[in-house]
Amino acid sequence: MKSTILLLHGALGAKSQLEPLKKILENDYEIHLLNFEGHGDKISDNEFSIELFAKNLLDYLNESQLEKVTVFGYSMGGYVALKLAMQHPNRFEKIITLGTKFKWNPEEATKETRMLNPEKIVEKVPAFANYLNQLHTAQSWKINMQKTAAMMMNLGKGANMKDVDFSEISTKCFIGVGDSDTMVTAEETQYITEIIPNSEFYLLDKTLHPIDKIDFEKVAFQICALATSN
Repeated sequence: MKSTILLLHGALGAKSQLEPLKKILENDYEIHLLNFEGHGDKISDNEFSIELFAKNLLDYLNESQLEKVTVFGYSMGGYVALKLAMQHPNRFEKIITLGTKFKWNPEEATKETRMLNPEKIVEKVPAFANYLNQLHTAQSWKINMQKTAAMMMNLGKGANMKDVDFSEISTKCFIGVGDSDTMVTAEETQYITEIIPNSEFYLLDKTLHPIDKIDFEKVAFQICALATSN
């Protein structure tokens, strides 16, 4: 019987972005994907928050009857998995994150949301606007972007997980970042790794943050190595 791995997308993303990774892994694992509310084919009337997405994750685990699952969370997906692991550690075998941003304060939030203006995106980066339009099929990508920006600002104002929260996570975790990531630093990633009791840091070489720039073969190899390690 194959082990199960659940893949979680990041902010502004959708599960369709992780289909190439699924295809690489599914020969050896049972792979699950989900869209968080307001992403891909999921409509949402709620404001975005890590708590909301953690509930989405818990609901999916229950609906799919997944009791002990390994999760790979890209960017925000990793943050959501760690949030739920703090509350329900028995639901996870291991958590593997990549490019998850942990440092949140007003300055960081302002920096990250500076470009999250739908009208400016349409004007200055129409190709990206078209890509987001194709990605989010059930609800306007503009709404998604506005809600994502508001969520990030709230994280910067104190809705983020604190050191004490991370210290309560008992799940085995592998916390990673690309060596060429310009959004997430190795320092903030290592800092959190030192706080989570049963965790290890890893650095993925020649890897940027944008998901469309990621070498999924390399990521899949890393996931397989970590999922089978002690």
